[in-house]
Amino acid sequence: MEVLRERYLELLESAKGKTDLVKVITGMRRSGKTTLMRQFRDTLGDSDNVIYLDLDYIDEDMDWHSLKERIHGGFSGNDTHYVFIDEIQDVDGWERVVAEMIARGDCDVYITGSSSKMLSSELATKISGRYTEIKLYPLSFKEYMGLYSGDRYVRFEEYLRYGSLPVIEPSRGSELCDNQLADVFNTVLVKDVLEHAGSRDVSKVVSVARFIFSNIGNVTNVDNISKSLGLGYPTVQRFVDEMLSAHLFEYCERYDIVGKRILQSKSKYYATDVGMCRVMMRGVGTPDISRPLENIVFIELRRRYPIVRVGSYRDYEVDFTVSDDRGTEYYQVSLSMMSETTRDRELRPLKKVDDNFRKTVLTLDRFGLGSYDGIDVVNVIDWLLE
Repeated sequence: MEVLRERYLELLESAKGKTDLVKVITGMRRSGKTTLMRQFRDTLGDSDNVIYLDLDYIDEDMDWHSLKERIHGGFSGNDTHYVFIDEIQDVDGWERVVAEMIARGDCDVYITGSSSKMLSSELATKISGRYTEIKLYPLSFKEYMGLYSGDRYVRFEEYLRYGSLPVIEPSRGSELCDNQLADVFNTVLVKDVLEHAGSRDVSKVVSVARFIFSNIGNVTNVDNISKSLGLGYPTVQRFVDEMLSAHLFEYCERYDIVGKRILQSKSKYYATDVGMCRVMMRGVGTPDISRPLENIVFIELRRRYPIVRVGSYRDYEVDFTVSDDRGTEYYQVSLSMMSETTRDRELRPLKKVDDNFRKTVLTLDRFGLGSYDGIDVVNVIDWLLE
């Protein structure tokens, strides 16, 4: 089973035919990059001018020479050639081939990769910014409901537990799902973190990952991780950088709403997939859905807005402040707003922010919703399905 990733397909469609622009789909392994590329390829219909290579399933050791030969062997006719290359980052010198195809002027190029570093180094240098990145996240809850019909509240419990990777099918049972999640984590760690970090120390990198998983939603930084684990700062910094590049985690800056500046030392990390986080933290602490809920909201905001930050207003914290060309919005996340004490606590920071931008509290409550002094209290599941 699969669901059409309509938002991403629309982005790809808008760039179709631009032979001077490489379309780069990035995202964590198993988040659906291959499926998205195939779905878009299928919109082109039957054509001899479509070349598709999935480098994860090619046995031979491939360098840029053999990659070039494979691609050129598929060219036919004088029309535009549509070239799709999946997981290209493992081919040494791949950027030369991409640059050459752009220079030809008759190739519409689409590539995927599991490391964001491919954009900050080789590709950026070779083609001087002639690319557009489409960052693919795992399934949104709206996409999840398109894949699995049924009661939205039952499905949301699954979504909280098993996460949003398309390869995970809850109906297969918890044992298989948990094993798959652990396998994806191990693959990302080995292929996209350790190899790129030039290290073989699995225990150290796992300890860093588990520390971040256990502190989702908490203010932390590399120095805290280093001191807590007794590991050298450079080692932790290298591992964290590679985990962010592999899209295992997302970094969220802290923003001073009053001073309008970034507070570099007081930022947070969130997991790209909450199911993987749960599996890797089994047996540690007690079950708590408030952090996974906050994590899910953060990733959804990242899907919807180009800028998402933790908000700081004097001595108060706003869970998230978001911005785009329409303006700014503020969000709080709370499991429940039913008690007066909790309601006052969650509303207070938003009341303190003295501007006219929209302010919203997202909660699992199904009752007591509405507007409180201009602050909207909204059921989070309804919001996710907007």
